Parts: sequence; C-alpha cells; structure tokens
Amino acid sequence: MNSGSTPLTKKCESWRNAAGSLALALLAATGPVQAQSDSDRQPGLLRDINAVRQQGCEGQAGKAAPLRENAALSAAAARLASGDRLDEALKSAGYRAVNGAQIILRGAGATLLTRASLGSSCSVLTQADLTEAGFHHHAAQTWIVVAAPFMPPGAAQADDLQSRVLALVNEARAQPRRCGNETFPATRPLHFNAKLRTVAAAHAADMARYNYFDHAGRDGNHVEERASSSGYRWRAIGENIAAGHTMAEAAMQDWLQSPEHCANVMSPAYTEMGAAFAVNNNSSAGIYWVKVFGAAR
Repeated sequence: MNSGSTPLTKKCESWRNAAGSLALALLAATGPVQAQSDSDRQPGLLRDINAVRQQGCEGQAGKAAPLRENAALSAAAARLASGDRLDEALKSAGYRAVNGAQIILRGAGATLLTRASLGSSCSVLTQADLTEAGFHHHAAQTWIVVAAPFMPPGAAQADDLQSRVLALVNEARAQPRRCGNETFPATRPLHFNAKLRTVAAAHAADMARYNYFDHAGRDGNHVEERASSSGYRWRAIGENIAAGHTMAEAAMQDWLQSPEHCANVMSPAYTEMGAAFAVNNNSSAGIYWVKVFGAAR
C-alpha cells in the first residue's frame, strides 16, 4: 500500500498568519502637511491612497484597484486610537479580514500622502488584494486601516470549485516540478471521483464545525481510514488540507509551496481526486479545504 497522507505542515502557520491573527503591519509615516478641514480629511486621504495604488511604489508596479471606504474599518481605526491591537479592533468592529494593516500618520492637520512621504508604508497600501479602508483622526494623528474582507464562497459554488481545484491540479501535473528536494516529471491528469469528494467534504466539514486543522480527525483517523470507511478500495491514497483561503487559486499556491503537499499533487501513483471546502464564520480559519487523491485497486 502506498499512502500519500502528509503530516501537518507549515500550511497551518500560513493561514494563521494570513487569516487567523492577520499579517499585521504597524507603520508610521510623516510627510508634508496640507491643511484640510475635518470634513474633507477622510475623502482626501482615500483619494491620496488610491492615487498611490495607481502609481505604485518605488521599484514596484502600480495599477492596484482603488479602495472603498468601509465604516466598520473606520470604527476599527478609532479603536486603534484607544490602544487596541489591530486584530482586537477589527473584532470589536465586527469586521473579519483575511489581510489587514494599519498606518499612523503624524502631523498637524492631514498629511498629504505621496509615495515619498509614505516611505516603507507605500508597499502596504499597494497590496493588490486589499479592497477597503477606514480612517480616524485625533490629536494631530490619523489612523488608517486597510483590509481585505473575509468573503468565502457559498455552498452553491461547491461544484464549480471542485472542478476548478481539479483543473488547477492537472495544470500543475502537466509540467515538471520541483517539490522541496524532490523533482517530478510531468504526469497524467487526474479524474474526478465522487467517493473521494465525499471523503474530502466530510473532513472539511468536521474541521470547520469543530474548529481544528489537522490531517487526523477528532477520532484519530487519517485519510486512509476515512477512505476505507467510505467504501473506496484503494492502492494509493493521500490528502492535502488548507485553511483560510477564500479562493481555490490561493489554496493551490500554498499546496505547491509545501514540499509534502506539492509531492501529492505531482505523484504519478494517483489517478483520481475529489475536493471540497467547508465554511464556519465562527471558526479560527473561517474556511477549510481538503483534497483527497487516490488510485483504486
């Protein structure tokens, strides 16, 4: 028997940084002061931020999509001014983010945002995945919060995303690839298997419902036992898991960056696959992905 089940890898750390505790940036910028009234300050800041996103930073391309103002992020910015950490402020404001950062502007009135005045903060504002911003001004300081909201796919998209994950896997398998220290040649595409999808869906749902992230289920069973219990008679079986990603492409990127998960994607031992995701907004990661690879006897 050839089991491709992989141990828990840095994937867990990946979603904790990106979605669990956020990849936070605390940056301060001071620049030329431009007098503005309180009523004009926030629209002006949003305009300047979006101008920087279009221009890009020194040595970086621009053309990032403009941000829109979000009242919950402005409430979070006010919490920052009271001393909250960014993750605490977002939680208090009822805003769940997959990525977020804060920038503090210091100076009388409003600081004119330019690439030069932002300095190292410029690269934060030009992250392409950010979509929203909020602002709070107090005592010659302005707090800016930029974020990407947690917007997971719905159950109605399950079939489309199953097909998308399979297509991404087969795109990867169509090219030679290095997974850690191991090199894999291009190999044959996988086919969809309904039983393997059922196995993947059950484990994804269990992780989402009970708020854990592991190849081992709460009963201690791994993919080998889960596949056998489902009636799938296998000669090779393996599993990839990911969490926190709201798009299949992002989950796939992490799998390919993990040597063990990448090896599962490229293994010629497998002939078929099933994939699923499950969402629980009250869980740590919010969304959990599972791919089960197999070859039947």
